[in-house]
Amino acid sequence: MMIRVAAVGDIHMGPESQGLLRPAFETLPDCADLLLLAGDLTRHGTPEEARVVAQEVRDLPVPVVAVLGNHDHHDEQPEKVTALLQDAGVRVLEGEGTVVDCAGTRVGIAGTKGFGGGFVGRSAGEFGEPVMKEFVRTTRRSADSLHAALKELDEEGCAARVALTHFSPVADTLAGEPLEIHPFLGSYLLAEAIDTAGADLAVHGHAHLGSEHGMTAGGVRVRNVAQPVIRRAFNVYRLGTS
Repeated sequence: MMIRVAAVGDIHMGPESQGLLRPAFETLPDCADLLLLAGDLTRHGTPEEARVVAQEVRDLPVPVVAVLGNHDHHDEQPEKVTALLQDAGVRVLEGEGTVVDCAGTRVGIAGTKGFGGGFVGRSAGEFGEPVMKEFVRTTRRSADSLHAALKELDEEGCAARVALTHFSPVADTLAGEPLEIHPFLGSYLLAEAIDTAGADLAVHGHAHLGSEHGMTAGGVRVRNVAQPVIRRAFNVYRLGTS
């Protein structure tokens, strides 16, 4: 069976963007089995902006699964943003997994925002000042939770598994972004978690000037679905299941 996964991130909605994506989202049953939102759904993480996003996806005829992004944390009210999205029927993940039924096929989504730190050979380490150690530990905790969620979904017998993050697990999908900011766009720790636990697809956002296609060292497809990259309401990716 082929599972059709629609995904988009970095839609950065505000009060004046109400209704902008809804017409496209209403076509989802014709082309996709579920919708993944890869963070930065709002501009500043305010409840007002979150209500706009909630209305955009409320009562869609396909399951909607999301993670938050750094913009969704800016107003320091991520719990309110999460609650408003959940009230609209969105499954918001942070270090956990969920199972979606797609025409009788169990598809597992493991999600976490992720964080920065850089990539192999050019990454930050847990050394020195406490604030530097905490920076890297934040990413490690996020990666560890992603790993645990993916493993749990495997044990639950999911036919396919997707890793959903906001920050990137690989440098491939950052091509086009200045090298100087790569450490703030993602971390190799996320890719390690994906490769060691296993997944069929990894989806992220955050890198507006990046590239769509990438791959982990272990061969897992990675897709940057930031809207400035894909330049449409969503892209659809296909997963084959046995």
